[in-house]
Amino acid sequence: MIEVLLVDDDHLMRAGLGMIIEQTLDLTVVGEAEDGRQAVTAAGRDHPDVVVMDVRMPVMDGIEATRHITAVTDPPRVLILTTFELDEYVFNALRAGASGFLLKRSPPEQLIEAIRTVAAGDALLAPSVTRRLIAEFSTRPVREVDPRFADLTDREREVLIAVARGLTNEELAEALFISANTVKTHIKRILAKLDARDRVQAVVMAYEGGLMDGS
Repeated sequence: MIEVLLVDDDHLMRAGLGMIIEQTLDLTVVGEAEDGRQAVTAAGRDHPDVVVMDVRMPVMDGIEATRHITAVTDPPRVLILTTFELDEYVFNALRAGASGFLLKRSPPEQLIEAIRTVAAGDALLAPSVTRRLIAEFSTRPVREVDPRFADLTDREREVLIAVARGLTNEELAEALFISANTVKTHIKRILAKLDARDRVQAVVMAYEGGLMDGS
């Protein structure tokens, strides 16, 4: 059973999300919070697998709450769910440790699948978010490449660049003429070498560390 903490300052939104989640056999709501500070407390108390986090809230916003929640040992996964598709929210949420980013206008089944995805240790970025990451970082000056990338093999660098461009495992396997299982193995090794929590963090590192400059 995947245990979920709902965080949103809108009571009706929390109620609606709760109904959707409780109708799903493998998900359950273990707690709710209406601001970021309550979310940090609830996450420490209820130990959810996934925190569904709003961004704009009183007392403490969702980005700062995410930073606190993901700073502990073995933290829950955080799925950012918001009305706003603004660059500052996307980048700051990912840097704060979020494993996924989904818009509130997404259909219920997409929300459920997103929760399952991040709970499984994978990461989720809407295609529009990936495109915005690429557009944002392509305009920045070339930087010195992070030395941590030196530990990657040529194939692992190739895989990470493809992941950062938004390719799924299946698309990557087809492009590189390898199996999906081999792709997963490469990604697991990349995460270990970079000490990255998941592929979202690895993607942020690829862009911020200069690996994507000129790619």
